[in-house]
Amino acid sequence: MTYQGTVQNGVVVFPSGVHLPEGATVRVEFVQPASTNDARSPNDDILLKMGDYAIETGIPDLAVNINHYLYVHPKVTDDK
Repeated sequence: MTYQGTVQNGVVVFPSGVHLPEGATVRVEFVQPASTNDARSPNDDILLKMGDYAIETGIPDLAVNINHYLYVHPKVTDDK
């Protein structure tokens, strides 16, 4: 079971109605309140991790002709 309480004068106080048996062993985890101006780490940005998931496709012109491979448009290099 998980209960949430607050620390008041060095003692964890639970909301009314929460009663734990005397001598019960508990685990206390500090939960830092979410801040609206909480700075995110660059490591949290999924776009910066795209390279970690890249695979070799064997298609040398994939970046130039992505519309050809996705939507069967004419290749950009076909006109030249």
